[in-house]
Amino acid sequence: MLRRIGNPDVAKALANIVWLGLERLTQIVVAIAISGLLARYFGPDAFGKWQYANTLLLVLSPITWVCGAEILVPTIVDRASTGLGSVLGSAFVLRMAVSALALAATWGWIAFGHLDPLVGAMLAGLAVTMLFREPLVGVINAWLQSMTYSKPQLATSMVTAIVKALLVYALVRAGAGFASFGWLWALEAAAIGGVLVLYYMRRHGGTLGWHFDGRLFRRFASAGTVFWVGLICMYLFLKLDRLMLERYISFADLGRYSAAQQLNENWITLALMLAQTIAPAFVYRVQDAALLRRNIVRLVAMTAALMIGGAIVLDLLAGFIITRVFGPDYAGAIDIFRWAVWLSVPAGIEAIGNLVVLKYQAKFVLLAKWLLALAVAFVVDWIAIPRLGGHGALIGLAAGYLAAASVNLYYIRFRLRA
Repeated sequence: MLRRIGNPDVAKALANIVWLGLERLTQIVVAIAISGLLARYFGPDAFGKWQYANTLLLVLSPITWVCGAEILVPTIVDRASTGLGSVLGSAFVLRMAVSALALAATWGWIAFGHLDPLVGAMLAGLAVTMLFREPLVGVINAWLQSMTYSKPQLATSMVTAIVKALLVYALVRAGAGFASFGWLWALEAAAIGGVLVLYYMRRHGGTLGWHFDGRLFRRFASAGTVFWVGLICMYLFLKLDRLMLERYISFADLGRYSAAQQLNENWITLALMLAQTIAPAFVYRVQDAALLRRNIVRLVAMTAALMIGGAIVLDLLAGFIITRVFGPDYAGAIDIFRWAVWLSVPAGIEAIGNLVVLKYQAKFVLLAKWLLALAVAFVVDWIAIPRLGGHGALIGLAAGYLAAASVNLYYIRFRLRA
């Protein structure tokens, strides 16, 4: 074991995992702190509009994820010594073009008055993040991933997240307009992108050295399309509850529901962190089918036990957590939160099963899974939300997660059959 840890590649991977964990925990703490500040400052109605604007952004953002890491990182590794500039330059042009079109379409949608005025004003600033997240941050982060060295990006994200929290506090104390907060998210994305560009240039003799290659551009535009559409479906599924609730409940009630779900989503993120941490050693590097099956069973059992234990604690502390983070005006979110935390169990099990799908690059399984989850959630939401409100939306999410986990189980049994 000591010899393995002494191996430079293993040591580098372990350091990367530590930085990833620190960055995720920092983001979770900062997100909760910012949400608590804004919830108290905005009040339930405006906070509901803020959360709805963020939901729309998170549904639109996956459009910019064309040429994902599963395509870009291996290409960088193959051309690291000869064609790195053309790889990064071509990926940047493709992602910037798609992001600019997505931003223009979003601003056009806002300008034509299809959204509540305050929601539109908030989204106008938030949407600018699309110009920086994938074209700059995403491309340079893929280069860092190819070296198993994400520390620069993760450290920058932690620092800018803390600075953003301080700026949010300053704007709250200054009594700033509600719409102005969206531009802080755009400023954060631009700062991260700028720092990473400077870091890349420092590592390459002070120049960027990116250039456009038409063949690579066309390859990137077509490769990974199935994964891309699958991810779009996944994020639409994750935010479908708030998109459909907006039609049936007030923004104040949506704000209370979103407050509960934001805390719950940070809790579910732990399941994804767990999956990302253990995947290389227990799934990706295991070639024997029988051993892989045993590992998956053990990982599912461990994840289920962790999620159930955590859900019990959060259920018991729901009232204390909601009132301390968001204030007494959000007492209506307590019951939603108590039920929502149990979604972590199917979400965690799905995340473990998804590792096998990713290991074998089963892109059509991924697409089919999230299409099914989206369809199931939509049907359940359509029936349950008008009758049960927020609780109906939780039932829709649970049904979607179970559908996705069922597809994972079927694929695992098919792929790892004896």
